[in-house]
Amino acid sequence: MSALSAFDGLTGGLPARDWDDLAGNRLYSSHDWLRFCATDVGGRTATGAVHADGAAVSVTAVAEEPNPFYRWHTQLTSRGLPAPQAAGLLVGQRRGYQTHLLTRDGVSVESAAPALLDGVRRLGAELAGSELLPDAAPGSVPCVASFLGTPDVLALRSAGVEAMPVLLTTDAWVSVPAGGWPEWLRTLPSKGRRDSVKQEVKAFGAAGYEITQAPLAECYRQAAELLADTQKRYGHAYDTAVLTESFRLQGAAMGAKAQVLFCGRPGEAAVGFCLFYIHGDTLFVRAVGFDYERLVRGAAEYFNLVYYAPVRIAAEHGLRWIHPGIESPDAKALRGARLRPLWLLDLSQDSVLTGHGDEIRAHNAAQLGRLADISPAVAKALELDLCAPFC
Repeated sequence: MSALSAFDGLTGGLPARDWDDLAGNRLYSSHDWLRFCATDVGGRTATGAVHADGAAVSVTAVAEEPNPFYRWHTQLTSRGLPAPQAAGLLVGQRRGYQTHLLTRDGVSVESAAPALLDGVRRLGAELAGSELLPDAAPGSVPCVASFLGTPDVLALRSAGVEAMPVLLTTDAWVSVPAGGWPEWLRTLPSKGRRDSVKQEVKAFGAAGYEITQAPLAECYRQAAELLADTQKRYGHAYDTAVLTESFRLQGAAMGAKAQVLFCGRPGEAAVGFCLFYIHGDTLFVRAVGFDYERLVRGAAEYFNLVYYAPVRIAAEHGLRWIHPGIESPDAKALRGARLRPLWLLDLSQDSVLTGHGDEIRAHNAAQLGRLADISPAVAKALELDLCAPFC
């Protein structure tokens, strides 16, 4: 059977229910999320999956990808590191900033990694010149995983990957204790931090704000406009029409799971939004945006909408975690997040990164040092045991 059968449907021919049994608590590996990735605007890509006995990993044939976080050529060259050609096989899905090797109960990642690695490499060898990557250079195309956690990297390295992984960023996870809001406050690192949070909650209420909730499918235009305001404020390129269509497609793919919190005064347009998902034991914060010109000085709209309201919602649903994702490590660490490393790993047999281990390790150590220098809170929140193997 051709390795290209990996693109027989979103999951390489595996029924959606069976795939979701493998994906478990991992929202960004779920069948519905893959459906969004396959339909999202921009780029020329195809979504599929590589299978092994009791294991699988999502893959994406990438001819063009507009998101710079998922362009391995951009990520590596910006770090001064060798980079493979831009077109190739992304190991993982193209949205979400998490990639996982999936295994059924009783199958370890370590035991599954060799077969998955072999399947990925065989697929890479067949993709060049295919209808999915017609312009790729002859020979096996690059096979690159982005946003892998340390356990999966270790398993793939043990399976035969020679390239050293490159530290991309950190992934924030906030533990939600059984006691809910009061117990979560007690987990913060100091009385001063707890008092600051209480003051931010009080200021938010004093500004007259209320928080409302709606399905993304019913409010994607409003959310997109607020996200565009945020992109504009920070100088990022944006197209409101593209953001609107992407949110529409996300709402269509994810259904009622895609929920949006809005903050605003009664009778007035919302000044901020937070798109979130409840999946398994985790509340995933997916996107946020604000109309900054209408915010009230000192009212802490961002923190109330993105952290404090989700803590209460997570507690009400008996969840264990809030996942605020990548970026802004200081704000997240100050609110109790632990910061785990996410890696880029070139799985290609002839990786251009092979032989550059010392250079990559030095880069990783320097980036980790820069993170720790942001603040004492970030330094304390970094899970250094997960960084140590490659720094």
